[in-house]
Amino acid sequence: MKAIIYKIESVDKTGHFVEIDLPVPKAEGHDLLVAIEAISVNPVDFKVRKSISAPQLEPKILGWDAAGVVEFVGEKVSLFKPGDRVFYAGDITRSGSNASHQLVDERIVGRMPESLGFTEAAALPLTGITAWEALFDRLKINPETDRGKQLLIIGGAGGVGSIAIQLAKQVAGLNVIATASREASSQWCLSLGADQVINHHKDMSEQFKQNGLAAPDYILCLNNTDLHMDAMMQLIAPQGMICSVVETKQIHDLDKLKAKSAGFVWEFMFTRSMFKTADMIDQHHLLNEIARLVDSGILKTTLNEIYGQISAENIMAVHKQLESGSSIGKVVLLK
Repeated sequence: MKAIIYKIESVDKTGHFVEIDLPVPKAEGHDLLVAIEAISVNPVDFKVRKSISAPQLEPKILGWDAAGVVEFVGEKVSLFKPGDRVFYAGDITRSGSNASHQLVDERIVGRMPESLGFTEAAALPLTGITAWEALFDRLKINPETDRGKQLLIIGGAGGVGSIAIQLAKQVAGLNVIATASREASSQWCLSLGADQVINHHKDMSEQFKQNGLAAPDYILCLNNTDLHMDAMMQLIAPQGMICSVVETKQIHDLDKLKAKSAGFVWEFMFTRSMFKTADMIDQHHLLNEIARLVDSGILKTTLNEIYGQISAENIMAVHKQLESGSSIGKVVLLK
């Protein structure tokens, strides 16, 4: 099979993507062997790439978003059969999707939306899982009892923000304030259903006051937790909850949340597959639900750019684009 690996040169320690041929792996147990048709790139891709600083004993295949067709199934598989069209974000502890084929556990795979092609579907899994878990598993938002409450999404125009806005508005019925720093990204957030957009590069508390906005019951941080932590602790409503997906480098005083009885929680979509949790199959169910919502016209793909074919050169180019922090929505590469 074709695979794009990230390789560190032993002499000068420089790293680059290289295309190589590897044996096609065999599907066993709960694994599906998927022939990949399209992939999407996420910030986790370049973060993992940057963490590799020495030559690897085994080829390192990155990539955690794919859509494709099941070719073979392991002996314990019960959810899928060869020929099924699927989409998934994979497992960070295993080989990724920058390849022609990939093994992935059926319990973290969903059936592709019937109304989408592989390109549009590949944009959804990782960000869809992250947004769903952040809103409904971490922040504990209940669509039946929490409708009308206020949610602030910091970094609304990125991949996770683009689907989180839709889930929060269309599924949970929340009042959604998103942040964006450019006119194009602001318009993108509004087009996805945000009720209002403010600028996270300016004083957010002051913008809440100027716009007569009530303190948010929930905050989802998708943009530099360190930079925004003090503002989030100041903004959050009493008994509110903050969730972040962006790791910190600084130490923060969470005692500032005590008087408000407010909470802070992390979301990391690889937790279930990494630790093989008892509820790992929930990712299968939620991807199927996202597919149903797409096919019902409630959600739409967050695809914003097709960069070209899956190649070493194109993958690195998209990494650099994401590192700049200027991307809107999702970027997809094709077989």
